[in-house]
Amino acid sequence: MNLEQLKQMESNKGFIAALDQSGGSTPKALKAYGVDASAYQSEEEMFDLIHQMRTRMLTSKAMSSEKVIGVILFEQTMKRKVEGLFTATYCWQKKGIVPFLKVDKGLADEKNGCKCMKEFDGLDALLKEAVDYEIFGTKMRSVIYEANPEGIKEVVEQQFAWAKKIAGYGLVPIIEPEVDIHCPDKMKAEDLLKMELVKQLNTIHFKVMLKLTLPTKTNLYEDVSKHPNVVRIVALSGGYSLELATDLLAKNKHVVASFSRALAQNLNVNQSQEEFEEALGNAIAMIYDASVHKRP
Repeated sequence: MNLEQLKQMESNKGFIAALDQSGGSTPKALKAYGVDASAYQSEEEMFDLIHQMRTRMLTSKAMSSEKVIGVILFEQTMKRKVEGLFTATYCWQKKGIVPFLKVDKGLADEKNGCKCMKEFDGLDALLKEAVDYEIFGTKMRSVIYEANPEGIKEVVEQQFAWAKKIAGYGLVPIIEPEVDIHCPDKMKAEDLLKMELVKQLNTIHFKVMLKLTLPTKTNLYEDVSKHPNVVRIVALSGGYSLELATDLLAKNKHVVASFSRALAQNLNVNQSQEEFEEALGNAIAMIYDASVHKRP
């Protein structure tokens, strides 16, 4: 583990940029960026185009460690280069931004109102590669659709089982049990989730980060953020607009952003470099402000 990177994640002001769209979510991300599906004929061409978008974001003047302290990458992005360097190496050496890697392979079928992660036999091999590519930590996502105690318990137990394996490679896991923003009893689901998270946190002997949906009950996770095994709590935008996501984030103490869609919502492939810099810079400034400056 890189101790300088750990210190940055524990104490530096700023947020994590999520640039980890997978094969399933990349077409939607490209369309939002102004790239229609007719622009590519194969998965490889699709990943080339999303890497161009990510490279444009990463090399932007607005993307600096003054406001962005970490970035989550997709496996394809990790194995590609930015300005002649592998992406994770570029992020840390050129930008001072700590690199993370998305390691899950999508969601399993819904069960008990939740979707756990798909089983993944290649996790160990991917973790070994992550270490070789100078990755600091990982991220993995499950989704909670209903306030179902059994389903939520299963989601959290799977997340921590993977986290234990990840920590064994010297990597810091980001645990992401997303509560869907349209969950009919979102507050109850979040209370159940918090209970299961604390239960698991009390059993482990390694450090994790938590990536959570902005809660209905303001400051729900404030006490969890102080748990000795928690490096930091970050929030996902979850489909909220940039404006709503930052408004909710600013009300939650000890939580910083890890936004994906909200970060890129005003970016377009046809923007001039000046327009692109302005749009990304404005989004980063809004997200940073909500991450750092809290209000009632």
